[in-house]
Amino acid sequence: MVITSAQVPLWLLPTPTHILKAFWETRQLIWMHTLTTLMETTMGFALAVIFSLITSGVMVLSPWLKRLLYPFLIISQTVPLIAVAPLLILWLGYGLLPKIIIVVIVCYFPVTISLIEGLELSDPDLLNLLRSMGASRWQMFYIVRWPHALPSLFAGLKIAATYSVMGAVIAEWLGSSAGLGVYLTRSSHSFLTDRVFAAIFTITALSFLYYALITILTRLALPWMHNKKRDSLE
Repeated sequence: MVITSAQVPLWLLPTPTHILKAFWETRQLIWMHTLTTLMETTMGFALAVIFSLITSGVMVLSPWLKRLLYPFLIISQTVPLIAVAPLLILWLGYGLLPKIIIVVIVCYFPVTISLIEGLELSDPDLLNLLRSMGASRWQMFYIVRWPHALPSLFAGLKIAATYSVMGAVIAEWLGSSAGLGVYLTRSSHSFLTDRVFAAIFTITALSFLYYALITILTRLALPWMHNKKRDSLE
């Protein structure tokens, strides 16, 4: 009503009705692009988690490796993603692979840092007890460090889940034939602002979906944390 009374051009700021209409009229097209973005995001996020689990465990079990690799981990985040993405597309083409790699780069850092911090915050008394009983590093890792690190791991996963969709969309902006980033760019260049808003809402919904899935997994994997928060509220 405010937009209509102010006589704002629809190409500049469409009304919610026009946005819903554009979403409905292009639902099949949006769904097709959404599937591509979902594939890139899911594969990239899964690979990032796998790499994070491996490198975090190795860096915690081997302090000298951590001193060697940690600076490179920090440096990797100082390089702008907008500068790396065109190079990956130039080297690897316009297929799914460069988009997946970009999602991996975006998601890898928060998961790895969160997991390393969680693994290193284990109770020293429990570690000393196991060490006095002759436990190996791997046994201390499995019995003490890993369970204590799970809350930090899932916190990092929540951050990475919201970043993953953004990484895929940015990669699609720079060069792709399908995906929500492509749909968003084409709509913007055609001054179809209602479709731009439809794409934005879809991207937001996807990010929320990934966050919700991680939240559900957190409650399933850490039921005592949920019960503790509920008891504190009561």
